[in-house]
Amino acid sequence: MLTPKNNVALMRQNVYAKVAESFLQRQFSDLDALPEVIVPDGASPMRGSLERDRQVVKEQIMALLGFVPENEDVSKPLSHFSAEALKRTSAPVATVSVLPSACAACMETRLTVTEMCRGCFARPCAVNCPKKTITVDGKAFIHQENCIKCGLCATVCPYGAINKAVVPCEDACPVGALSKDENGHEHIDPNKCISCGKCTLSCPFGAIFHNSQMIDVLNAVQNGKRPVVAMLAPAVIGQFGNDINKVIGALKKIGFADVTEVAEGADVTTTNEAAEFVERMHEGAPFMTTSCCPAWMKAAETALPEIKPFISSTGSPMYYMAEIVKKERPDCISVFVGPCLAKRLEAEKNPNVDYVLVFEELQAILAGSQIDVNTCEPVPFAKVSSAQGRIFPVSGGVAGAVAHMVGDQADYRPEAINGLNKESIRKLKMYAAKKSAGAFNMVEVMCCESGCVGGPGCVVLPKKSAVMVDAYVKTSPDLKDLQGK
Repeated sequence: MLTPKNNVALMRQNVYAKVAESFLQRQFSDLDALPEVIVPDGASPMRGSLERDRQVVKEQIMALLGFVPENEDVSKPLSHFSAEALKRTSAPVATVSVLPSACAACMETRLTVTEMCRGCFARPCAVNCPKKTITVDGKAFIHQENCIKCGLCATVCPYGAINKAVVPCEDACPVGALSKDENGHEHIDPNKCISCGKCTLSCPFGAIFHNSQMIDVLNAVQNGKRPVVAMLAPAVIGQFGNDINKVIGALKKIGFADVTEVAEGADVTTTNEAAEFVERMHEGAPFMTTSCCPAWMKAAETALPEIKPFISSTGSPMYYMAEIVKKERPDCISVFVGPCLAKRLEAEKNPNVDYVLVFEELQAILAGSQIDVNTCEPVPFAKVSSAQGRIFPVSGGVAGAVAHMVGDQADYRPEAINGLNKESIRKLKMYAAKKSAGAFNMVEVMCCESGCVGGPGCVVLPKKSAVMVDAYVKTSPDLKDLQGK
């Protein structure tokens, strides 16, 4: 994936903030002019011309309004789409798609020999090529028509003289949901896509976007017909400063009627998953996997259904938190706020979750509202959650929380799949085929590297966030103590 600091990320943050500001400060009266405001006259073209740069920005804004640009008439003014967005009474269908004007139709993945090649006598590239498609005449040459792009030649070359150039979005996708159309442009198969967001963070042209629910949430907050409750994911720690109570105060200032901690739902997940694990082990099950990552659950459904019998049936922290919120305030609009795009897929199956925001969208709302979190009045959560619930967003956290509750009730040997990719998908397929995870009997699967703190909607680096989460966890009570009260 791209490094976090790049022009695509900076432009996306700018577009998010401008759209939020346009709605909150001017009720979209200036929306049609935003592409020219963001890409002004005199700017250096990034895609060949200012007109194309502005068209890409327009399509990004359409996605932020909840639309899928490749399915719409992009010649219509943005004011047309904003008017339609404000009429909506439910969340748009969650979709990750390719912006028509942004895709650069990257060349297909290929291996090429660079000038570093010395035509050495060892010739490990030619000797190890499974298709014998490499010949050497002073310099190695790869016959592309027979190359299967395995990359073995690049791996064994002592000079590092063979380069594997990949299509970034296709390479990042763990389930092969992206492919080229007849014009070489990328297309995302909605039946395969798991909404992990890896492609959105990998495309160097900013050509892949998810349609947002930000305006739906802001519209609901502003019209005030029903109270809007924010459900803050545990990964929020460190995303907006060091004081979580000031973040709660900022959300109250935005207009949320209440703010709850999804770690409270994680406490229920921990308890239920521990009980389920003990029961399964006593029944002779070979292993069990976690079930709280929605991208993993979609991947299991579409890419490796053979592993379904081994997946926990326990609900996610969002599932239980939304259940609690709706029971206490059945008239409210519930909004999950977290790092994960795939939560929108989960929310579509859960009537208790109305909308999903990612931290990047909340950052834009704060900027558009001109709210500085550091100056907000701190407000504590109404209910205290446990250390076990609050450690969920860090890789190994779920398995550790469950282990704590299992105790000596069953033999517990955990393994962490720290990020879904093509290799980890193969490993999980092998576990399912052999009906065994080898030395392990509990497999925690997190789609994002580092855990939820590495999610595509985060606004700080995973390492920094993980440190902050760990510090917060150390101030938190033990789940067993909470349950004993």
